Amino acid sequence: MKHIFFLILLNIILTASDINLHKVKILETIMQEVTLKTQKLIWSDNQDLLYKLKDGKKLNIVNNCESANLIIIENSNILKECKNKKIFVLKYDLLAEIKTSFGALFWKKGRPNIIILEPRINQQSIKIKDKLNPYLEDRIW
Repeated sequence: MKHIFFLILLNIILTASDINLHKVKILETIMQEVTLKTQKLIWSDNQDLLYKLKDGKKLNIVNNCESANLIIIENSNILKECKNKKIFVLKYDLLAEIKTSFGALFWKKGRPNIIILEPRINQQSIKIKDKLNPYLEDRIW
């Protein structure tokens, strides 16, 4: 019985680890396909994610949101000084809650979903490369 419990626990841990690894890889790709008028300086409120993105060395990661111009948010608590930055969220509900967020990456039924809101990227002068065109939406679902 102990062995079965251990195998189930190990499977849960490995699955969670795989989701985090996929999340980092997808976010790296999305952030590389987003173009701002200035150099992208990225920060996230998820410190584990921030560490993994920094480890990948594909993006310019900064240590605080004040220094960033693109923020990846997992929680709705944003510092007042950072609300005017370009915001990408990691929960679908935050797209509606944070009116300035331009896109989201979230899991639904075990699969990653990406949404880029076309009106918001146009309003914020964000350009995306063709690779992200399939994820463009006119509005939140």
